[in-house]
Amino acid sequence: MFTSGKITYEVGGYVEATPYGGLAAMHRLVTRLGLVDAINDRLQLLKIHLPYHESDHVLNLAYNVLTGGTRLEDIERLRHDVAYMNALGADLIPDPTTAGDFLRRFTEDDVVALMEAINAVRPKLWAGRGRELLGPVAYIDVDGTIVPTTGSRKAGMDMSYKGIWGYAPLIVTLANTREALFVVNRPGNAPSHQDASTWIDKAIDLVVPHAPRVCLRGDTDFSLTAHLDRWAESVDFVFGMDNNAALRRIAEALDPSAWKRLHRPPRYQSKTGTTRARRNNTK
Repeated sequence: MFTSGKITYEVGGYVEATPYGGLAAMHRLVTRLGLVDAINDRLQLLKIHLPYHESDHVLNLAYNVLTGGTRLEDIERLRHDVAYMNALGADLIPDPTTAGDFLRRFTEDDVVALMEAINAVRPKLWAGRGRELLGPVAYIDVDGTIVPTTGSRKAGMDMSYKGIWGYAPLIVTLANTREALFVVNRPGNAPSHQDASTWIDKAIDLVVPHAPRVCLRGDTDFSLTAHLDRWAESVDFVFGMDNNAALRRIAEALDPSAWKRLHRPPRYQSKTGTTRARRNNTK
């Protein structure tokens, strides 16, 4: 079945190729949005710029992740990729050691300044044709998560309620586009709602001017009753509430016209009427 025919080889001496074809378009978008200038204006970490600016370091780290990098050492492979460098129009990019030195300069205020710089240009993506990204309702999701760490002397790490050593960052996202509006790092034992109202307010101020309607979503930890009346003036919200005795009495005393039953769709039914048994979890 295997046959052989005539084969012609063509060799081009000036051909460059890269598996990261979308990176040039991404960098073009970043430049046109003005993110480079926003980062340099708001983030002041370097006393002199020879040759790098703050934006060079930030974009270098971001593009390392976009091209599959998982650690600082992976930047080294990009420094010798001619097609990659030409796509960015760069003669030189920071090496892993320089990138590590840049990261160690960050304080908590600097992290906030970087997030604010990104959010300052983010609304440009939601203008014009990008308005369709937000849809009829823009959903802002708020949640806390647990990020374990294997370090033993990292500042701020603590044990979570699950017995995991690490951190408990607060994440505020725009569900429509899956953009992380704010990521706030906290010790592992921090409750989900700790200082959440501050960042929810920032997210509301960012999204409300650009969306026809905004809805906050979160679990029971974010039913912050001290802020609900204020939030209701500008947004809707869907938060869980703990089923305690006091709230249950209030709910049961409501007039029937004040609520309506939520009808959930029926569970999926197999067309054959039977379901397959789960196999044993063996290797």
